[in-house]
Amino acid sequence: MISEKIAQLINEQIAHEQYAAQYYLSMSAWFSARDLDGIANYFRVQSKEELMHADKMFDYLNDVGGEIIIGEIAKPPHEFNNAIEIFEKALEHEKKVTKFIFNIVKNANEEGDFATTSFLQWFINEQVEEEASASQYVTKIKMVNENPSALYLFDQELAQRVFVPDAQA
Repeated sequence: MISEKIAQLINEQIAHEQYAAQYYLSMSAWFSARDLDGIANYFRVQSKEELMHADKMFDYLNDVGGEIIIGEIAKPPHEFNNAIEIFEKALEHEKKVTKFIFNIVKNANEEGDFATTSFLQWFINEQVEEEASASQYVTKIKMVNENPSALYLFDQELAQRVFVPDAQA
């Protein structure tokens, strides 16, 4: 049985993941409107991944007998100044999500909730990957942003990304 405190933190994280999905979808729409469909695809896949994360947490909370309370999801911004800003905001957001997950782990450790700590290890590893990827894309978009040919190639690179559901989801 999971404590009410840890269940509440996981419920909050479910809402954070759902917000992230909407945030990335908003970013995708910005790139779609500018005919950068490959970059739009990248953020669309990000959105799907965030929903998968929310689903994993939902299922875990249900499996351990926690009460699932669907939280409010704020409207994400939809106006951005440029592509660099979007990638920087994506990196900033991933860092924020990492802190939220670390907070759940810290609290689970304090309570001796080893099941939750074990479950969240997958998310910790995922966040390391997400932050590294987001950081690399910030660097790349800064390199190619003012070069139409390079931006075209970057767009084509990100068009190759596909959503692959996690086998454990």
